[in-house]
Amino acid sequence: MTRIRFQQSLEDLKEQLLVMAGLAEQAIQRAIEAYRTRDLSICDLVSRSEIAINRLERDIDQAALDLLAMEQPMAIDLRFILSVIKINADLERVGDSAKAISDRVRSMDQMAVVDLPVDIPKMASLAADMVRKCLQSFIEKDAAMARSVLAMDDAVDLMNKAAYKALTKVMAEQSHIAPQALNALMISRALERVADHATNIAEDVIFWVQGTDVRHHKSVTGGRDPHALA
Repeated sequence: MTRIRFQQSLEDLKEQLLVMAGLAEQAIQRAIEAYRTRDLSICDLVSRSEIAINRLERDIDQAALDLLAMEQPMAIDLRFILSVIKINADLERVGDSAKAISDRVRSMDQMAVVDLPVDIPKMASLAADMVRKCLQSFIEKDAAMARSVLAMDDAVDLMNKAAYKALTKVMAEQSHIAPQALNALMISRALERVADHATNIAEDVIFWVQGTDVRHHKSVTGGRDPHALA
């Protein structure tokens, strides 16, 4: 494969990943809209999206592995392909989380709508913003934007912990609305996982662009890691 053809293959791989990213982002938005409106027809759209996302995950993995096997890329090209494989897996799990939320909405279909001490739409908005930003950082090769996503994860974690505390109290003290509280709790957990996957994607963008591994690092907003890859 010539260098020009190889670069075109990398661009094709990137385009496939962006299609998948768009589907995953849309699935989360639809799942939350389904929760807000209790519209089961939107749940059907989420289910169909998951099928498409799963198919794309397999195609992207195969294309990436083929490039690794045939071209044995080095430096930033190698980091790009490795990052695509990891981002691909996280996007598939975002789709899984959207499906999990829509499944909870289905289970709530016959339940009364009640006020609960948790702001699911606010948490969803923050998690969705993380997904949008990490994907934008990938499109623009912007490590600084990716680092800003990492800083947002703590806020979602805190909201999830607060939701757990408030909703378990509701389940203990108001048994008549315990099923609604349990579903809200599971949705909160799913959104926390979406935020985690967005964080993983942001870390992979940083690795691709800068060769820096920021996984498990407490401080990620400073300068370049002195142990970064060349």
